Amino acid sequence: MGSGQVTDWQGKHVTVAGLGVSGVPAAKVLHGLGALVTVVNDGDDERARTQAAELEALGITVRLGDGSTLPEGTELIVTAPGWRPDKPLFAAAAEAGVPVWGDVELAWQLRGPDAAPWLAVTGTNGKTTTVQMLASILKAAGLRTAAVGNIGVSLLDVVLGEEQYDVLAVELSSYQLHWAPSLRAHSAVVLNLAPDHLDWHGSMEAYAADKGRAYEGNRVACVYNVADKATEDLVREADVEEGCRAVGFTLGSPAPSQLGVVDGILVDRAFVENRHKNAQELAQVSDIDPPAPHNIANALAAAALARAFGVPAQAVRDGLRAFTPDAHRIAHVADHDGVAYVDDSKATNTHAAQASLAAYGSIVWIAGGLAKGATFDELVAASAPRLRGAVLIGRDRALIREALARHAPEVPVVDLERTDTGAMRAAVQEARGLARPGDTVLLAPACASMDMFVNYNKRGDAFAEAVRELGSADD
Repeated sequence: MGSGQVTDWQGKHVTVAGLGVSGVPAAKVLHGLGALVTVVNDGDDERARTQAAELEALGITVRLGDGSTLPEGTELIVTAPGWRPDKPLFAAAAEAGVPVWGDVELAWQLRGPDAAPWLAVTGTNGKTTTVQMLASILKAAGLRTAAVGNIGVSLLDVVLGEEQYDVLAVELSSYQLHWAPSLRAHSAVVLNLAPDHLDWHGSMEAYAADKGRAYEGNRVACVYNVADKATEDLVREADVEEGCRAVGFTLGSPAPSQLGVVDGILVDRAFVENRHKNAQELAQVSDIDPPAPHNIANALAAAALARAFGVPAQAVRDGLRAFTPDAHRIAHVADHDGVAYVDDSKATNTHAAQASLAAYGSIVWIAGGLAKGATFDELVAASAPRLRGAVLIGRDRALIREALARHAPEVPVVDLERTDTGAMRAAVQEARGLARPGDTVLLAPACASMDMFVNYNKRGDAFAEAVRELGSADD
C-alpha cells in the first residue's frame, strides 16, 4: 500500500493515530469503507472518552492512553497532522514497512476519478488570506470552488461530499505536507519561509523540505516569492511534470515569467502571449484590502495560481475587490484623536509581525505573549525606525524588551507586568499616551496568546473592546 491509489478498503487493517478534528472523521470514513479501524490516542481524558464512546458505538476499536505501540496487523497508519514524526509509533511503522498518511493524503487517495484539481498554498505566513483571495478570484471567474484544507473545511468532507467542484483552493500546513507522499497539485505556491514549528520538524532544512513537497508533481506552475530565495530553491529541487513552469511574484516591476507591481497596478508577465514584450494588467493595488505590502504579495500569489488555471484578468480584479479579510488580520478598529488603532492579533510569530509593522510609518507597538522559542532581534532591528513607542504584555515580554534595548534604545517602552483580563485595557491606555496624531497603535504581538487568552481571536477582541472604550470615554 504505497502511494498508488487504494481502491479496495474492505478488511484492511488501518490504525488512526489521534482523536480530534481529523482523527474522528478519518476513522468514521475508513470504517464506512469497510476497513478494520483501530484508533490509538495518547490522552485518556473526558473529551477523549466521549469521542471514543461515539466511535466504539459504530464498532471501531479505540485504545486510549497508548499512542506508542503499533497495533498488530496494521497495514496503514492515518495520523493527525500534529503528531510529531519522531514518535515511537512511527519508528515502529517504519521498521514494519507500514506507510503513514495524514488526513490530506487520505483525502487525495479517496477522491473520485473526475475529481477537481487542487491549487495548493503553503508558507509560514499568509496562507489563509491567500487561499481565500484565490477562492474569491476563482468564483469571480464563474468556477465552482471552495477554500479548504488547513483553513477549517475538511478535505475529506469535500472529496466525499455530493457537491461537484471545478477546482479547489487548498491551504496546506507543513505538518500536512509531511504526511502527504502522493499529493500532486495542478499548481502550488510557497509564499515564504521563516523559522516556525522547528520543535516539530527538528530543523529549518526539514521544515523547508516539507513545505517544498507542495511543488512535487505540479503540472502547470510552481509559484515562488522573488523576495524569498529559499522558495525559488525549493522549485529548483522539485520533481515536476514536463512543461511545468516556475513563476515568480514580486512587489517590484516583474521580469518575464513573473507577476509584479508597476505604478500601483498588478501586472502579469507570465501567463501572456510573448511575455518578453507583453504585460497584462490584472488589478489596482487599491483593489486589495488592506493594501499593506505583505497583503499585496498574497494577492499576487493568488492571482498567479488563478492565472495558471486559466482565469481571465477581469476575474482577478473582481475577485480581489470582493474579498474581505478575516477578523484580527490587520483590522482597522477605530481612529481616536488622529491615531489609528489596528488589530493584527493573528501576527502570532515574528515573521507575521514584521510584515504587519512594515505596513505603517509611525507605530506604537503592543507586543508580547508566548514566544514559542522565537528570538526578536531581527524583528526589532528591522522595525526600529518606525517605532514611536512599545507597550509589552504577556509572559515572554522580557525577550522583546531586551531586543528593544539592544536595537532601539531610544524608543520608550512600557512593561506591563499584569496578565489579568484587564491587562489589554491598560495596554491600550498606555499606547494612547505614547501616540501622536498620524501614528498607528498596532497590536501585532509576534507571540502566541495562550498565556493570557484562549486564542488570538479573544486577544484581538479584548483589544478592539478596549479601543471602543476609549471612544465612549471621549463622548
